[in-house]
Amino acid sequence: MSFGYLIRRIITSIPTVLFVAFVVFIIIHLVPGDVVDMMLGTQNYLTQEQIQELYKQYGLDKPLIVQFGVWLKNLVTLDFGTSLRSGKKVAALIADRFPVTLELSILSMFFATIIGIPLGIIAAIKKNSFTDGLVRVIGLVGLSSPSFWVGAILIVIFAGLFKGFNIFGYVRMQEDFLKNLQVMFLPSLTLGLMLSAQIMRMTRSSMLDVLQQEYIKTAKAKGVSYSKLIGKHALKNALIPIITLSGIQLGYLLAGTIVIENMFALPGLGRLLLQAVNERDYPVIQFVVMFIALIIVALNIVVDFIYTLIDPRVELK
Repeated sequence: MSFGYLIRRIITSIPTVLFVAFVVFIIIHLVPGDVVDMMLGTQNYLTQEQIQELYKQYGLDKPLIVQFGVWLKNLVTLDFGTSLRSGKKVAALIADRFPVTLELSILSMFFATIIGIPLGIIAAIKKNSFTDGLVRVIGLVGLSSPSFWVGAILIVIFAGLFKGFNIFGYVRMQEDFLKNLQVMFLPSLTLGLMLSAQIMRMTRSSMLDVLQQEYIKTAKAKGVSYSKLIGKHALKNALIPIITLSGIQLGYLLAGTIVIENMFALPGLGRLLLQAVNERDYPVIQFVVMFIALIIVALNIVVDFIYTLIDPRVELK
């Protein structure tokens, strides 16, 4: 990857990130009820003057475009804002929550990869056999099963079979490594099973396409061993669409797995975002969404770089 290509990708990504931030800013302010309404609740004992003072204090008395301009100005000076509800710095909140989501995402991709790729290869090798049909049915079940349903089934199974197994809550890795792995196991497996179905189908499709290529037939005619034919020649060339899909899925996971984090009581980025939306905590929503957009942009650049490692013919200029 050339340095110029990297700079161009970063520069062209800036309008995209700002556009996403602007759209989210407008949408969240159009939702009925603002942060002051949420704070006052149904029993309001404040006078109209006191309420107006609250709007002024939070900067909500200005027009939306002015509020967005102030947010942009603060962003340039690396002032990411303060939570309107907790009073904590937004950057500190994200720094505290993001490691949880990052760990969950990495473990989920681990499960998805070790399950999805082997099953996809087996289905491609055993094309139109009983095994192929069985794997495809499993894939369809995985694609059509909501993550919260899979998670609920796994909770019932593990709670019934393994007494004392830690299912809910979160323990930091540096506090207790084994307990951390235990509490992250079920949420990671839940997401991994769902994603593995997509990876399996992509692997099967890509492998079937590669196995029809002339160079594979030539290698087979030269007596190349079957394991080497699949592992070195076929799988390597079938990896590009799988990596593309995995990059998109990882971006989706890092964007905050709201349902799973809430189901297993994990204090991650998705849970922070959901809580901020419910409380109309605008600075938190704005910066979390922009942070997510930046992560997805960065992942796309990393995926492009991996392309060049797998296939030297791919040149990024």
